[in-house]
Amino acid sequence: MHVPRRLYEALPWLYILLGLTALGFSDFAAASRALSLVSGLAGFACLLAGAVLLLRRRGFRELGARYDAGRADRAPPGDAPGGPQDRDRD
Repeated sequence: MHVPRRLYEALPWLYILLGLTALGFSDFAAASRALSLVSGLAGFACLLAGAVLLLRRRGFRELGARYDAGRADRAPPGDAPGGPQDRDRD
């Protein structure tokens, strides 16, 4: 399944917004204890999911940046001795 980049980047913030909204609703639904509890737990779960997504993406991007920086020191595979350009000369 392909998700447009804008939506993909906005998902953690949407989860956080949904979580805050649900937590706010749980405060207003104080008349019904069960509804308040369910709304509060759902809000907390959404808030936690959004924060986890943000942190995981940040860590993944930092790891990718470090990996790419390490590859910049090495020559591309086509430039290595015995690579395809050397075989064409024989």
